[in-house]
Amino acid sequence: MRILIDIPDRLIEDLTVVCEREKRSQAEVILSAISMYVGKKKISPDNAFGLWKGKQTDGLAYQEQVRSEW
Repeated sequence: MRILIDIPDRLIEDLTVVCEREKRSQAEVILSAISMYVGKKKISPDNAFGLWKGKQTDGLAYQEQVRSEW
């Protein structure tokens, strides 16, 4: 799929430097950057497991607090 976006001149200049240094096309560098960004933002069951690990919360107190809102 093709997507049309506006990129500020400052970023284009920085992108050109990166592309020349890595000897890669702009499309390749942009696609790689988007893939990394989406990978960091994506939530899956694997990275949500243990979300409360390390929290100093009494489970019973939390349950009572939440139920008191009903």
